[in-house]
Amino acid sequence: MTNPAPADETPCALLSQTNFFGRLTPSQLDRVDALTTVQDCEAGQQVYRAGDPANNVYVLVHGRVRQAIGFGGRTASVGDILRCGELFGWAALTPPRNVRIATVACLAPCRFLVIDGAGLIGLMEQDHTVGYRLMTQLNRLITGTLTSFAGG
Repeated sequence: MTNPAPADETPCALLSQTNFFGRLTPSQLDRVDALTTVQDCEAGQQVYRAGDPANNVYVLVHGRVRQAIGFGGRTASVGDILRCGELFGWAALTPPRNVRIATVACLAPCRFLVIDGAGLIGLMEQDHTVGYRLMTQLNRLITGTLTSFAGG
């Protein structure tokens, strides 16, 4: 189910407040906004499972989600409970093998910004400044996730 966001919570305004997208200019944010929808999920609902195709990137707007990364039959809570404003589902930005490596489930009713991964990759290819800024953020995010996973 999709509901419109209040005026002070437009996708563009919310994106500008995140670490991942916060360094983009207003016109660059508008281009990301064009790729974005809003999605609501109930407590207990899974957003995606490890092994699913990774087509979208998500930003948590409201609620709490748990991310559990799996590798070779081993599952560990990494990033544990994600906070509002955090991006997850970054596998959608790692072509050509866009497959989920984690399972994400809602611990409470949630609202997400859902960003088309292929569209965002296309934007990053068209605008190299956007591409550089977002790939720098993606590198930090992946490095932090893998460091947490390795640490157990």
